[in-house]
Amino acid sequence: MFLHELSRAISKDWVLRVDQEQYGELVRQYFSNRCPYCLIDLTNSTAIVEHLDGMNRYRAGLHVVGNVLVACRKCNSEKRRDDSLKALTLASSGWASFLSHDGMACASGCKTCRYWESVWVDPGERKKKLTENLQRIIQFRAIFPEFQLALPTLAQALPISLTKLYSDCQIFAETEIKTLLLNFIAASENQS
Repeated sequence: MFLHELSRAISKDWVLRVDQEQYGELVRQYFSNRCPYCLIDLTNSTAIVEHLDGMNRYRAGLHVVGNVLVACRKCNSEKRRDDSLKALTLASSGWASFLSHDGMACASGCKTCRYWESVWVDPGERKKKLTENLQRIIQFRAIFPEFQLALPTLAQALPISLTKLYSDCQIFAETEIKTLLLNFIAASENQS
């Protein structure tokens, strides 16, 4: 919820916003109505709104232009494996890490590498496609100067703030639950 509110606040004066039809058309046109990861045609598959930098406490992605794409359901699900990791080893972002699983740097049982092997069986083609898609996304993000200016500050400050927010919310929830349980038990005993 915080990330959505922050997204609205940061992008309120931007020329282009995620909720504008023009942005959706731009995204589909830029990627030729294909998944930016596996290149499947989105016309005949289930398309999902995708956040390049996931909206979680580790990636701290926002719902703003330059971070929102349309991807296939399968890639969106598979990418979560990297996006949800606290520390990444293949790249500095979840989406770049997802596109870096070319079968060369990971252990043999890596599920993401196996996913890419199922998309492109030939190792040379797989490496080429993953590299091209990574570069295409980098070029796409460069189109949005407001996002590029905000990104370094956000990437540094948000994970720390979000970790504190998650911790504070957890403590608040535990205290409230304990209080509600004690009140419920006391009320039940008084009725007996």
